[in-house]
Amino acid sequence: MKILNLYAGIGGNRKLWGDNLDITAVEWDEKIAAIYADLWPNDRVIIGDAHQYLLDHFHEYDFIWSSPPCPTHSQTNIFLHAQGVVRYPDMKLWQEIIFLNQWHKGKWVVENVKPYYGNFARIGTPQVRGRHWFWANFRIPHGLESVKIGRMAKLKNCERGDGRHRMDGLGFDLSGYGGIQKEKLLRNCVTPEIGLAIYQAAQNIHQANRMETGTLFQES
Repeated sequence: MKILNLYAGIGGNRKLWGDNLDITAVEWDEKIAAIYADLWPNDRVIIGDAHQYLLDHFHEYDFIWSSPPCPTHSQTNIFLHAQGVVRYPDMKLWQEIIFLNQWHKGKWVVENVKPYYGNFARIGTPQVRGRHWFWANFRIPHGLESVKIGRMAKLKNCERGDGRHRMDGLGFDLSGYGGIQKEKLLRNCVTPEIGLAIYQAAQNIHQANRMETGTLFQES
């Protein structure tokens, strides 16, 4: 199964997927991409625009995970607006949902925060798991409500004094990396258990579909 991991960050969502998989990760920030490459040396890492890469290469993959930036969609915009911060939502999120829903033949999931404006656009029906929304063309497993998604979780065991930056439940140690906002980067991770549950759901469907067409599933 060929996998595309967009806006990859340091790979919180793919942490429990395993090794020896055919994964292409796209990350804009060179320093963050370098961390991803260190953590997952068998993945192909591309430094570039994930939004454009999706448009150019979506047809090459069996499973696509996209986690577009969330700041202009999050509920923090309610009080930011009251403080004079006036901005549009970044519509790349909705562009990708519409595009994948219309054109992608494989399985896909777009993950983001619960937006401050609700689902007024009615572009598909999001699957709510905990405090986040997922748009996908397959059923997202239940039981994720009790697992905190990293970007919303409170940082713990973060000792700035000696350079150690960890988050309970993620298991990443970024003490060896500089020039990045470590707390923000960890918050932006999807909890690995959630990433694993969604990946396994897509993998199982992919395997079942191949068996139905008379082919043997081989995990690449």
